[in-house]
Amino acid sequence: MSWRESEKSVEGNMYSNPDYEMHTGDPRQDLEYERAHQQQSSSFIVPEIIKNFLTYFQKCINDGNLFEIQNAYENGFNKLTDRFFKNSPWPEAEVIMPICGNDQLFLILYKELYFRHIYARVQSGPSLDQRFDSYYNYCNLFNYILNAEGPVPLELPNQWLWDIIDEFIYQYQSFSQHRCKLSKKADVEIDTLRANPKIWNVHSVLNVLHSLVDKSNINRQLEVFSSGGDPDSVAGEFGRHSLYKMLGYFSLVGLLRLHSLLGDYYQALKVLEKVDFNKKTTYSRVPACQITTYFYVGFAYMMMRRYQDAIRTFSNILLYIQRTKQMFQNRTYLYDQINKQNEQMYTMLAICLVLHPMRIDESVHSQLREKFSEKMLRMQKGDLTEFEGCFSFACPKFLSPVAPNYDAAPTNFHKEPFQQQLKVFLDEVMQQQLLPTIRSYLKLYTTLPLSKLAAFMEMSEDELRTHLMCFKHKMKNVVWMKGTSGLDGEFQSASEVDFYIDKDMIHIADTKVARRYGDFFIRQIHKFEELSKSLKSLQHNTI
Repeated sequence: MSWRESEKSVEGNMYSNPDYEMHTGDPRQDLEYERAHQQQSSSFIVPEIIKNFLTYFQKCINDGNLFEIQNAYENGFNKLTDRFFKNSPWPEAEVIMPICGNDQLFLILYKELYFRHIYARVQSGPSLDQRFDSYYNYCNLFNYILNAEGPVPLELPNQWLWDIIDEFIYQYQSFSQHRCKLSKKADVEIDTLRANPKIWNVHSVLNVLHSLVDKSNINRQLEVFSSGGDPDSVAGEFGRHSLYKMLGYFSLVGLLRLHSLLGDYYQALKVLEKVDFNKKTTYSRVPACQITTYFYVGFAYMMMRRYQDAIRTFSNILLYIQRTKQMFQNRTYLYDQINKQNEQMYTMLAICLVLHPMRIDESVHSQLREKFSEKMLRMQKGDLTEFEGCFSFACPKFLSPVAPNYDAAPTNFHKEPFQQQLKVFLDEVMQQQLLPTIRSYLKLYTTLPLSKLAAFMEMSEDELRTHLMCFKHKMKNVVWMKGTSGLDGEFQSASEVDFYIDKDMIHIADTKVARRYGDFFIRQIHKFEELSKSLKSLQHNTI
């Protein structure tokens, strides 16, 4: 009998063990019930339904049954978590060891889920020992995968493989920030951190990601795929195996994220130069990976002052989220994360459009107007506080690749990377502070004396010439045109107004392209037809 069947068979009376019956309504008994669930020690009594689930989960993994593994991973584990371990840890690996018969691979995978749950759900967060143990568990998992003479006999769903890489980088990020918060740490904890410099070291994290990329030969596969060839012809023994291929691809996205967190935006885009974002492939079937990729690519473009590419990247992925959001609504853990990234990307899109106005998709633009019209208005007026607030909300949590100076006076070093990136961003904004005002005046005229505009701007003609040159410079971006590398591109100007100065006269040309209303109305007609069909179908079923 599978864990799902056992769950159904005990619907009224959840367990034969009285310590694990459903809530009774008696406050005293219910309190004992909660305490029993939160007890995490060698005396922990594992409920029968958890035993059945773990036994079934282990069998699916050993049999390589991908469909059932995915169902147990995405539905079973989360369902049991919400019911019994919502704010407390799952049983420790030592407790469930008798159930799984000392199956080392299953214990490693279980511990990966166990520690991930502690990071995500347990209010107190992971202890230092748990951070260390999770790192060692990842080492065991990646050593098993990378040090084998041939491909390991392990099949996991793409979503789980992505979550492993995503969580690995998140835990490194979390540890790096935790390590830098010295003001609240006891001397014992600081001594422990000082004595273990290699745990969650940036070199070990980079080594794992690059090793997975190399082992899978994923860059060569992507190159051949982009040219219309068969990736398997160059994949090699490991690369043809789905586990290695997908871990290799997800590691590229992991490197994009890690370099962005470290502030190296050129290298962040460089690692993805073989990835063609314009082609739908098997690699883009994990929505969370797809959204994370575009989030960090768009952010890297924004910080490199490639606003047109950033706007295109954010618009494409926000449109994708609009069209597929129903897929995530039943998966709470995924929905919350994607919802937050969605808000962050709208915020960054608003910043980019203030600094570099251009046309975007009408449906994305309408959402932007609805949510951010006031913020954009304040930014257009040069409000640096608004720019700072939007950047603080939307940017990733930057980190330092090195340990802090433990002998220095207690302070929170974790804020320094953010402050450095914020300064770079605000310096760029300050250089463009007067450009929206200049643009608004230029759009009103076809010719305009330099002296007149200088009077409007309350500055000298020499100062105005400097700002007009700045306008020309800032409105020119490197823009991606073709090819797979996101770093490639040509200089283009996407400004709605262009001008030249002849003697003391500014000659202005309106380069704005008329809005194409046809596409918008066609999309709305299609949406209306789909809605009409749905209503008719619902009415028919009701009758």
